[in-house]
Amino acid sequence: MPQRNCSKEKQLIAKPSKRVILPLPQKIYTHMIDDPQTYRDYLDTMFVECPELFPSDLQAGYTWHDMLHSKKMPEIRLRRIKLKSRSINGKHQVFTIAPSFVMPYMTGYTDEIEKALFLRGFGVPYWVLTVVFGHNDMYWERHVERLGRYDLVGTTIKSAEKLPQHLLADEKHTRLNGDKAYIATTVAQDCVLGASVALKADTPQLTEAYGHFKQEARRLKLTYQPTTVNTDGWSPTIKAWLALFPQIIIIRCFLHAYLSIRSCCKRLDDFPELCNKVWTIYHAANEINFYREVAELYAWSQGRFQGTVKTAIHKLCSKTGEFLLAFQYPEAYRTSNMIDRHMEPMHRCLYSARYFHGHLMSAEFQIRAWSLMHNFRQYCPRSKIRKQYQSPAHQLNGFVYHHNWLHNLLISTSGQAIYAHHRKR
Repeated sequence: MPQRNCSKEKQLIAKPSKRVILPLPQKIYTHMIDDPQTYRDYLDTMFVECPELFPSDLQAGYTWHDMLHSKKMPEIRLRRIKLKSRSINGKHQVFTIAPSFVMPYMTGYTDEIEKALFLRGFGVPYWVLTVVFGHNDMYWERHVERLGRYDLVGTTIKSAEKLPQHLLADEKHTRLNGDKAYIATTVAQDCVLGASVALKADTPQLTEAYGHFKQEARRLKLTYQPTTVNTDGWSPTIKAWLALFPQIIIIRCFLHAYLSIRSCCKRLDDFPELCNKVWTIYHAANEINFYREVAELYAWSQGRFQGTVKTAIHKLCSKTGEFLLAFQYPEAYRTSNMIDRHMEPMHRCLYSARYFHGHLMSAEFQIRAWSLMHNFRQYCPRSKIRKQYQSPAHQLNGFVYHHNWLHNLLISTSGQAIYAHHRKR
């Protein structure tokens, strides 16, 4: 059978978005669109309440520019504004004001698309969405990929003060057209803040993949510098983060050290006692107690274990100095539990979709879109946290723009960079 020639080129070019999305119900928007003064009063009020959704130059004033009409949805009209201040090139910038009840590119109503995208976040195949909701497979795939073009950090975090100082990083093993690939994932404060596909798990590829988090974070705050990052100890991962942030402190994951021991001796009679001693080390109150518990484990294991079990225990003890760094940074993540909680649903989604097929950039946009939907999708109704917060993004920011998760996601994309892929011809 003929093989499809899929591009492995990845070139993300970010450009500022010229679209401002606001929480306007359709009935109110229909009456407001023909009343310029009422519309202006609403924009002025929203600029005071939510300035992060607008370009900062709006405070210098603006004028009405024109009205946009769409052939796809002729019943919806969009107003555009022109800023009075001039950009670097001396021209006035023009922005489109759009309501959140309409999807970008006028491809449908948000409430009609929301249920399908909600299911896609759990890995439901596109052909199933077509059977249930109509249209065709490419229609739903394009909706997902368009979400992946938005800035991941800036969309999730709405204030530079909320940028995390302590991170977790790991690679999710996956496949692209049957070949091995890796998703460089960055997590903090219960949100996925970075997800990029790397074809190899070496330092150059991981540096490029994790570098997207750095670029997006520094668009939000130019001087952003995280304090620590928790990793599993993979050398290329550590080198990648040190290349991106030379001053960052690497915190070695204690859980992975325990898992190495468990895989070797979980069938031994001494395994329960060994587990108890290992986790006693982890729960040590200070550095002195940590040292003492490590010494006791080392002495207790001498003559009791041989082979790979002894090697795993000695490996844990030899890395005592790396584990002790966590005591200098009490707020740092000591284990990878948080990132594992997010990579588990990522794995389920990828497995249900049978991983990635097609161009590398399609995979890149797909995983970025999944991350955004995962951050904004509501918690399970039975979970305790649902009583306080709607979604991980709500928990991080402390507020939402809209009660519906997809409306809230679209509104949060206002003013964020849009990624475009330029292929060489």
